[in-house]
Amino acid sequence: MDYVKPNEVLSSMIEAGKTKAELSIMQLIVRGGLGGAILACATTLAYTAAAQTQLPMIGALLFPVGFVMIILLGFELVTGSFALIPLAVLEKKTNSARMLNNFFWVIIGHLIGCAVYAALYGLTITKMGTDMSNPMIQTLISTSEAKTTAYKSMGADGMGLAFIKAILCNWMVTLGAVLAMTSKSTAGKITAMWLPILTFFAQGFEHTVVNMFVIPAGMMLGANVSFADWWIWNGIPVLLGNLVGGVLFTGLLIYLAQNGFRASRSVPAATVPSGHGEGAIAKTATLDKSL
Repeated sequence: MDYVKPNEVLSSMIEAGKTKAELSIMQLIVRGGLGGAILACATTLAYTAAAQTQLPMIGALLFPVGFVMIILLGFELVTGSFALIPLAVLEKKTNSARMLNNFFWVIIGHLIGCAVYAALYGLTITKMGTDMSNPMIQTLISTSEAKTTAYKSMGADGMGLAFIKAILCNWMVTLGAVLAMTSKSTAGKITAMWLPILTFFAQGFEHTVVNMFVIPAGMMLGANVSFADWWIWNGIPVLLGNLVGGVLFTGLLIYLAQNGFRASRSVPAATVPSGHGEGAIAKTATLDKSL
């Protein structure tokens, strides 16, 4: 059996967070750049499939390929790290400065990777800027506007809506990162990851890294969206919502669920029979660690 039990998954989450926090700045930028570009490529795949079939669900079924590639290759996705590194900080395996260092440089990497892919993809669908008839052009323009100026037209409600959709999104995305740890086989990891990523994309929730591609790509192609529209009405609220969704809904709640379970199963030192000495205490301690 290649299934990994939940209490073991929690340990893997903490160790993964520690490892991510210790990466160098160059590693964070390169891995973040690759992660952003691959997720952007998966986004255009999903949009293309939806347009060709007229079935948006087909695009959602295909989108997780990008997330799978990122996780299996060990690249960085800041939204996944939102659930992992805070647990390492909580367990004192790393510190807040290293956590914020990871978040900052990975986001820089995402912006670079998404911008490069957006430029290359834009040149591709416009045939080097000579043909604006490809339907994907209008898809990116309309999506870019729907994720920014549409929220702007709603005022505070729009900003709140983007924030809530971002929380729901990253609850699912971080579950994908965690579910990858529930199996020791590649096939098992892929299957487990696919489920929550399909769930978030099919429902149109807000993912900050996807938006780092979609919104600038739409702007490059002529969307009526300014830099301020991007960051005020999408970039900042979605990033914060993704953070809350990852830290609270996945990281902390899984931590509390598993810690509570382990605490109830532990053997208190007071139950050690008298007269058995240090050997019995050592055995009890070993049993505690194994549960």
